[in-house]
Amino acid sequence: MLNVKGVIFDMDGLMIDTEKLLIKFWCQACKEFGYECTPEMIYPMRSLCSKYSIPKFKEVFGQDFDVISVRNRRMELMNEHIKTYGIEKKKGLDELLEFLQANDIKRAVATATDYPRTEKYLKSINVFDKFNNIVCATMVKVGKPEPYVYLQACEEVGLLPSECIALEDSPNGILSAYRAGLKPIMIPDLTQPDLATKELLFDCVESLDKVIDIIMKG
Repeated sequence: MLNVKGVIFDMDGLMIDTEKLLIKFWCQACKEFGYECTPEMIYPMRSLCSKYSIPKFKEVFGQDFDVISVRNRRMELMNEHIKTYGIEKKKGLDELLEFLQANDIKRAVATATDYPRTEKYLKSINVFDKFNNIVCATMVKVGKPEPYVYLQACEEVGLLPSECIALEDSPNGILSAYRAGLKPIMIPDLTQPDLATKELLFDCVESLDKVIDIIMKG
């Protein structure tokens, strides 16, 4: 068995199938504000904190692009959708969490989403109580791709980064985990890892339950 004492989970696109909604409603909100937008324009923004995402949005759409207003509209659209249709849980999540609990491996969340929404989303899929700790980007000085959210998560579960696996679906999340010194495993969601991301990976699998195999085989 792989010598791992903790597993740190991203949330959007990894545990819950919300990245497709983020992309869809970013594009819709942009168009409502008069900007042409495609998914490919938004993909690089996934898990990116405001310090880096705001300049990138302005680089793509122009310096007059009102990121905050468009983001607020995107959140309205997404909240309306989730209120009506709920949130889909990603394949293999329950199996992985049960395995980690049974083997006394600590579990934490490191997400770009704020705490109230993180709590709401995880409770809606009945996994909130299965984590030892939750760390959101709003709790650290700078979010992903900087390492602080992962460093904080490791500290809160009482483990060294080298003792932990990080599970991510986006390049920015993988970079954050790598910089923090964890073993990054990618479970691709909307896009496959590019060459630069592949160089940072400990492994890459198609669904969360496959992480069990990685831990078991060592």
